[in-house]
Amino acid sequence: MISDCKTVEQYLREHIPISAAMAVTVSALHPSVVLSVPLQPNINHRQTGFGGSISTLAILAAWTFVHTQLQPLSKPYRIVIQDNSVKYLQPVTSDFEARCSPPSAETWQRFLKILQRKGKSRIKLAVEVYAEEQLVGTFLGNYVALDIHSTS
Repeated sequence: MISDCKTVEQYLREHIPISAAMAVTVSALHPSVVLSVPLQPNINHRQTGFGGSISTLAILAAWTFVHTQLQPLSKPYRIVIQDNSVKYLQPVTSDFEARCSPPSAETWQRFLKILQRKGKSRIKLAVEVYAEEQLVGTFLGNYVALDIHSTS
């Protein structure tokens, strides 16, 4: 597993440019992935966190979880989001962060087993979004990992 937050942050900025525009920082990678952003570049016309930024940060946190967990495997995989839902629980009035906790060990092992056997697997991940330690949003997303050398 990649353990260097700065390396992952640089990867995100180079390969997912919106992360640079949002000023995403990687605060933690293990056991949970925690991504943070300042409010100012992610603000809306009401001077609160823009819903699109909140959603994007959650999507990135879960994507980063899968990405970093798959790095030690011998094959390269493409990770895409299949679908998601976000609930905005209260206005965001400060810097905020998205926390993707690992799924159960059983769920992760099943995901890996199918991925290694079929070259494609999906997993549902949950993310919580916090501002000043208050839960301000929840996210559920289905991610698909694909063996980039597979023809299926």
